[in-house]
Amino acid sequence: MEKVFVDTDIILDLLGNREPFYRYAANLFSFADQGKIKLFVSSLSFSNLNYLLSKQYSSDQARKKLLKFKTLVNLLAVNDKIVELALASDFKDFEDGLQYYTATENGIKKLLTRNLKNFKAAEIIVMTAEQLLKETK
Repeated sequence: MEKVFVDTDIILDLLGNREPFYRYAANLFSFADQGKIKLFVSSLSFSNLNYLLSKQYSSDQARKKLLKFKTLVNLLAVNDKIVELALASDFKDFEDGLQYYTATENGIKKLLTRNLKNFKAAEIIVMTAEQLLKETK
């Protein structure tokens, strides 16, 4: 089964119902729910998502959404080595560096994001959810 790392922005598309990207995120996570793909996210994403969703929903609603969402993904820890790699990297966006190195340090060869330009120097495949869905049809 293909292993894919998912950046926070795509998760937020799903949980925040952000159009026009919601349907791609919904289809992606449906694939995971059906066991067609194995999705991974960093523990950092849950912290960021709780903060962002709490601006759109009540704290209780945000946590309920995250609790339900957690059943669709596999969580990866952000450890000391990942932080060191991100700090020493050329990533202008530190959070993107953390996400990238969380994926690579765990042997994941594909990362999904909507911020493709921030990952130009990536040594793994970086694409959007829409691109992955077109590839897997």
